[in-house]
Amino acid sequence: MKFHVQHAVRAFILLAFSVMLFKLHFTDEITKFINPKYQGLSQSASVLFLILFFIQITRIWSAKRHTHHYHCHHEDHNHDCSHDHGDSPFNSKKFMAYAIIIFPLVTGFLLPAKVLDASIVDKKGGMAILSNQNKEKKEINSVQEDLTIEHNRITDPKIISEKEFEQFKRTLEQSSTIKMNDDVYSIFYGEISTDPEKFKGREIELKGFVYKEDEFNQDQLVISRFSITHCVADAGIIGFLSEFKEAASIEENTWIKAKGTLDISTFNGTELPIIKITKWKKIKQPKQPYLYPIDVKVY
Repeated sequence: MKFHVQHAVRAFILLAFSVMLFKLHFTDEITKFINPKYQGLSQSASVLFLILFFIQITRIWSAKRHTHHYHCHHEDHNHDCSHDHGDSPFNSKKFMAYAIIIFPLVTGFLLPAKVLDASIVDKKGGMAILSNQNKEKKEINSVQEDLTIEHNRITDPKIISEKEFEQFKRTLEQSSTIKMNDDVYSIFYGEISTDPEKFKGREIELKGFVYKEDEFNQDQLVISRFSITHCVADAGIIGFLSEFKEAASIEENTWIKAKGTLDISTFNGTELPIIKITKWKKIKQPKQPYLYPIDVKVY
């Protein structure tokens, strides 16, 4: 029997990918990388990797007569086989290919899953992004009100109807205190940002991590959240500029729960909602720090 080293390496890689995905699901860390609605697809991938592993291990050993020339037999003995059976010499090209494939395995097993924080907000544009969001919402609203159904999203991993979406909007309008719970955060945030005047003076409760910019006054910060549509690569920042005297003493990335009153402010020429904080406290980072928006189904 002949042992094929490269086939063994490929089998190990397939098993490693399967184990890594199973591990991420078992520890529930998979939600730090993808939207929960894709968990079924990810689980299917881990099973597929396992099946491919079992298929691959049958290729690790073979009878000695099953050589390269046996598989690539041709009447012309000078004919060269153009495909690789795993027995070709290990070269720099193969090394690069294996390195690219193994890299996510190394990082997946050795590096802990890191939650996106204020440093990522800064790289994505910070307040410039939040200001642009408000401009876009106003433009969409002025052109066609129905487009807000597609633009505003809900963070529950199930599709909701237009009727349900309208019910959430009515709940927002009728609530004496706006509670920004994870399952309604994106819809409420979209409505408030689109028409801050409508909600001026209303009481609001929310939680998030602290983000600051040099342009802020000492009593200002943003209570931020990351919204993930598909995976962390498309993570977007949403949040409210907030104002209270203790803001200067709170470090970035600190998670806080706050209560305050909605008002209107201007930042870099853009009108946006601001929260005048009346009560706040530091909290631990939630087990699930992200928001997961999905489209509203219109029918």
